[in-house]
Amino acid sequence: MSKHALITGITGQDGSYLAELLLEQGYEVYGIMRRKSVVDYGNVEHIKDKIHFIYADMTDVISLISAMRISQADEVYNLAAQSFVATSWEQPLATAEIDALGVTNMLEAIRSVKPECRFYQASTSEMFGLVQEMPQTEKTPFYPRSPYGVAKLYGHWITKNYRESYGLFACSGILFNHESERRGLEFVTRKITDAVARIKFGVLDHVELGNMDSKRDWGHSKDYVRAMWLMLQQDKPDDYVIATNETRTVREFVETAFAHAGITVEWQGSGVDEIGIDKATGKTIVSVNKKFFRPAEVDVLLGNPAKAESVLGWKREISFSDLVERMVKNDLALVEHELKCQNV
Repeated sequence: MSKHALITGITGQDGSYLAELLLEQGYEVYGIMRRKSVVDYGNVEHIKDKIHFIYADMTDVISLISAMRISQADEVYNLAAQSFVATSWEQPLATAEIDALGVTNMLEAIRSVKPECRFYQASTSEMFGLVQEMPQTEKTPFYPRSPYGVAKLYGHWITKNYRESYGLFACSGILFNHESERRGLEFVTRKITDAVARIKFGVLDHVELGNMDSKRDWGHSKDYVRAMWLMLQQDKPDDYVIATNETRTVREFVETAFAHAGITVEWQGSGVDEIGIDKATGKTIVSVNKKFFRPAEVDVLLGNPAKAESVLGWKREISFSDLVERMVKNDLALVEHELKCQNV
């Protein structure tokens, strides 16, 4: 008899890759969706007929209890979140309702309906914020620097509390930045690769970005969802850092992205006056705008995945350069298709 899995946030980047993985493993996959006036399957449009969708909301515990009863899930993957850091400053209460209290609601639903169900909580490297040591591990003290990081830290600790207090099989994956072709356009990585494609095709002059010196540990979502699944296949529940142990600046991401489109970037100036110039044409293609700086910056994130590698047998397979290349190629194809449709 096949296992049942329930995924919150199934239409997002991670949810879609995880759904594909679980379907390949022979699971019956259930996904939670919020009811909207227009049905939007997001990143699972291509596999929607293979998924059982349930209307529910992370802020409504009754709907989550119902989702557990319908799915009879053996594994729950909580990927639903208000996951954009910048928005968490504009909507701190909504972020807390979904990313903090929503986790408690899901845990209560599991405890009420099927306490033997295994639970995965999507924690984040943003909980480290003002980092206390390099690199960050499972034992590094937390110091979140945004409403998003604070809300996620609550979700992380409540998961640990339910594990220790009620004996639930509950794990948190402290995932560092992971991107893909399915990343939303509001995230800086996808903003960059989309802009690269539009600049390449001559439909955009330049892209405005924030802190070019911010350093992040970037991996591919497809690798990271495999780690989520592995956590719930272990004999004992635990928390794991999932990362690449490599850090790159936003500037490096920009250079790599343009390089994959055949454009070489040269830099002039510094700080808010820094610009990137197309070496071949001399035109400005990157500029810095202070409005994209965070109220409290997280300057560097670098994760050590040694525990996940040794205990889970997990290994990152997609390199940084391959990640960026996949994103750029995807956006080049999307923009080319968009332009062809406009000219029909």
